[in-house]
Amino acid sequence: MKNLKHNTTSVVNINYHIIWCPKYRRKVLVGEVETRLNELLPELAEDSGCTIDTMEVMPDHIHIFLKGTPTIPIHLIVKNLKGKSSRILRTEFPHLRKRLPCLWTRSYYCETIGCINEETIKKYIEDQKFN
Repeated sequence: MKNLKHNTTSVVNINYHIIWCPKYRRKVLVGEVETRLNELLPELAEDSGCTIDTMEVMPDHIHIFLKGTPTIPIHLIVKNLKGKSSRILRTEFPHLRKRLPCLWTRSYYCETIGCINEETIKKYIEDQKFN
């Protein structure tokens, strides 16, 4: 399968759906800020050893489908994406510093995504005893 990542000790398919918002859910991710964020986040993800498969920047939140690695925990990946993007965007777009005390909220949403659904995995595990 093309989704699998191989190394010397494992074969993995680690995918995350991640969502986060600007502080106060302000609609600041528009125009040049949106364009720059679309360029910036894939670069930052690659620096963390991940790839962004799909991304959508909305005026007041971001959706990312990220392919991860087992060696870096998701909280560190999100911390790097949010922290570095905030620093760069607030430097390049001073109006963001004037409107917000910080660019992002402290929270985020993350869900793991696989190519097999939850019910299939549960059934497979339950059926193991009888095989």
